[in-house]
Amino acid sequence: MGSFKVKLVGYFVFLALIPLLSAFWGFSSIAARSETREADARLESGLRAAFAVYGDEVDRITNEAERLARRPGFASALARHDRSKLQRLLDDSSSLRIEAPGLQLGPHPALAAERSVAVIGPKRELGKVIGFVPLDVRLVRQLHERAGFEKGDRIALMENGRVIAGPQGSVSTATGRATTVRLGGERFRALVSAPLEGARSARIAALTPQAQIDSASEQTKQRLVVALLALLILVSLVAWLEGRSIVRAVARLVRAANAIAAGDLERRVPVSGRDELATLARSFNEMAAQLSARLHELESERERLQDAITLFGEALAATHDVDQLLRVVLDAEVEATGATGGLVLVDGRVAARVGAHDGKERIEVPLRAGDVSFGHLTLVGDGFDEEHTLTAVSLAGHAVVALDNARLHRIVEQQALVDGLTGLANRRHAQEVLDAELMRAARFGGPVALVLCDLDDFKNVNDRFGHLAGDDVLRELASVLRDTVRAVDVAARWGGEEFALLLPATDLAGASQLAERARTALERRTILTQDGESIHVTASFGVAAHPDHGSGDDLLAAADAALYEAKRRGKNRVLTAPADRGVREGFYRS
Repeated sequence: MGSFKVKLVGYFVFLALIPLLSAFWGFSSIAARSETREADARLESGLRAAFAVYGDEVDRITNEAERLARRPGFASALARHDRSKLQRLLDDSSSLRIEAPGLQLGPHPALAAERSVAVIGPKRELGKVIGFVPLDVRLVRQLHERAGFEKGDRIALMENGRVIAGPQGSVSTATGRATTVRLGGERFRALVSAPLEGARSARIAALTPQAQIDSASEQTKQRLVVALLALLILVSLVAWLEGRSIVRAVARLVRAANAIAAGDLERRVPVSGRDELATLARSFNEMAAQLSARLHELESERERLQDAITLFGEALAATHDVDQLLRVVLDAEVEATGATGGLVLVDGRVAARVGAHDGKERIEVPLRAGDVSFGHLTLVGDGFDEEHTLTAVSLAGHAVVALDNARLHRIVEQQALVDGLTGLANRRHAQEVLDAELMRAARFGGPVALVLCDLDDFKNVNDRFGHLAGDDVLRELASVLRDTVRAVDVAARWGGEEFALLLPATDLAGASQLAERARTALERRTILTQDGESIHVTASFGVAAHPDHGSGDDLLAAADAALYEAKRRGKNRVLTAPADRGVREGFYRS
């Protein structure tokens, strides 16, 4: 039994070693990259500061050149080529020289950044004062001191990729990207600036020893190794203690099992504690009495899972928002199958998307109820088995029920609001919109117009051409009204051959103009029956508006009275209700 403890310790160490080694590898890689990024950031900051210092030097020698060019007597001395006077003026600065036709005074370094200032005489250019910053070791020291580089970091000057001041060697001239290079037999992390102002072939390179970065990374790795060893020792100790406790508990269980095998059915295992081994001992003691109960519990558990799936389907079936349904279905499928992600495609568009979609395996389930397709569900994961596939198909079956319910609910909802023959709003929907607009107008102000329209002599159309032709006439009038109104307006079939237009934010004059356009458009149309006979129909319109004619039943009564008066006056016309709704003689033509 003692060997079991050794094996247990070995198993624990082995199981802990894999994630610990993975963590060590990951952290060490991150540490190395972190040190490199920190060095690159430091180089970039120092290089930016050095570039600014260099710019200050260029500005300084430019200012010196301008001051010399403006000094009293300088232009006249240059015009006379008075070398002695020019030399005295030039002795004040070692960073300037004078150039003119046949004259050159001052140093001329081999490599320098130069700025020239022209000296203009009364009639011509007399010459130039040239300020220069020598690109040499002294400038490197100056840039290093003033840019604030840390200990170990260095500055180098380059010309066409070759180091001219600093560790000897060549560096890639790629700007803004740190690289590792070998200079003077030593490896450096290098970052190169843009071409220098006044010396386009020259650049500044910021350097830090690669050994310094590697040393910092190595120290981090050593600390990680120490932590890894400490964790392994701790795991081994815990495993040994747990192994000893498990071995003792198993020994008691073996003795009791041997006694029962020998016929001592009254033998029981001593139980102490509340851990898994104590639970195992209790289970062993109650094995015979609890076998049927356990089987019953398993069956109950299976029924519970089935009931849960059924309740899930019922919950989906009670929801009527298709987009929300698809999202709920996809979330449930991903959770149940352990997928890393998934999506639902409906008519080529992504209707729902969850998680990542770069897994190795896929489960594809069509969402179809009979001939109706609700899309295609795809699950992506690292691995699926047959049970996952069966679960996905089962949940999809419940989801299809919910989606079909939502489709039917949408159809019923649409039928409750839309007239089946004309496709316009029905009277119920129109009445709800009218009440809402009147409430809005009462609260915020503004007009609301109501137009009632009735086909003239529609009974004659039905009697002469048949009810199918009458339906075509109703649909044609509906088309005219739909083409006439705005997007915010509502065209509705009020009942029979009577229609209504609800016009928010429209006064009496505007409503009359719209009704007149609709009347004219219908009068000009020719409707063909199925037998090829032509039908010409007209309609009469009654117009009323809030607040001129009140609201609610008063507004309806006013529009209806105007429509009746239009019929009485000969049909095929638009009449607006008078302000005094009790005097029929007050109607006037729109």
